[in-house]
Amino acid sequence: MVREPAVAGLFYPENREELLWWLKEHMEDTPSRIYKAKGIMVPHAGYIYSGSVAAKVYGKITIPDVAILMGPNHTGLGPEVSLMARGEWLTPLGRTYIEETLAEEILTEAPFVEEDRLAHLREHSLEVQLPFLQFLNPDIKIVPMVLYPITFSKVQALARALARAIEARDENILLVASSDMSHYLPSSIAKKKDNLAIERILALDGEGLVRVVLENDISMCGYIPTAVMIEASKLLGAKSATLVSYSHSGEVTGEEPVVGYAGIIVY
Repeated sequence: MVREPAVAGLFYPENREELLWWLKEHMEDTPSRIYKAKGIMVPHAGYIYSGSVAAKVYGKITIPDVAILMGPNHTGLGPEVSLMARGEWLTPLGRTYIEETLAEEILTEAPFVEEDRLAHLREHSLEVQLPFLQFLNPDIKIVPMVLYPITFSKVQALARALARAIEARDENILLVASSDMSHYLPSSIAKKKDNLAIERILALDGEGLVRVVLENDISMCGYIPTAVMIEASKLLGAKSATLVSYSHSGEVTGEEPVVGYAGIIVY
């Protein structure tokens, strides 16, 4: 099965050379890779808006040979947790294969996760992450998952399943949570709400993140993938988190309301 690009030319350049130029321009400005991350949270808007935040995160970490990508389900297609377990994904930079053995292990460890392709066909939240990973490690393999809002008990169960599947392998595997922050609010309000969520992420408090998002009506689309990433990273030994960058769309457009973007490393 081949997953064709759905948002090349919309969220990021569809021309290979133009995409490489963009990545080189933004990645070469980042510091040397100083973190061996367990997990990261990165935004998924168009590169013109949030790409620089994502680039700053990717530029600070060592990219392993396998990454588990988790994002929110924007399309309304597929089951509550959709995992594409076989095949390959294409971008203008080429093909990336799914790590099928790891995908099968996750399906075994978490029975409520369903093998599904439909939810991934038009979903952008994972696709926009792939060129960064391909650029930094052309040999990387992925396990892609998109999630509806699920209960925190299922967040914990999925985190345990991911940790068990990763621990069974003698290699570093990166957990990537794809999420934007507040959507379409005045920048002052967006920053205030986003800080509440960011505080919980930096505290490695997945349950607190879910609670704060729901109690304060924070329109952070990927709070569930981020909570899973936090809880799994802790099980894998993570002790700290760092906010690498925060911005919002108004810094590019000069307009209000805005969408917020944060980049965080968990290690």
